[in-house]
Amino acid sequence: MIEQPNLKYVDDLAGDDVAFRQQFITILKEEFPKERETYIDHVENKRTKETAAIVHKLKHKFNILGMEEAYRLAVTYEKELLEGQITADAKFKMILDTIAGYIKNI
Repeated sequence: MIEQPNLKYVDDLAGDDVAFRQQFITILKEEFPKERETYIDHVENKRTKETAAIVHKLKHKFNILGMEEAYRLAVTYEKELLEGQITADAKFKMILDTIAGYIKNI
């Protein structure tokens, strides 16, 4: 089972600053879908070095969303991609799908 994203880190960071919290969420909602599409495009076109670069960006969002296991997978996957491997693609896409569903509802 894939761990579920959450906003605990964002809430801790924002504290009582509701505007800051909302700004953070807005950035996630704007950036994540674009980065997800970029990831899919790079994988489909077998651009492993470019895929590694977008995985690097996405892994930080996993951390922000409290997804420690997903973050660890992304670290390993990024290294594999730099070696031309795409073995973790299916798991990575499941994580991306989980996050996409989550951010639609926050």
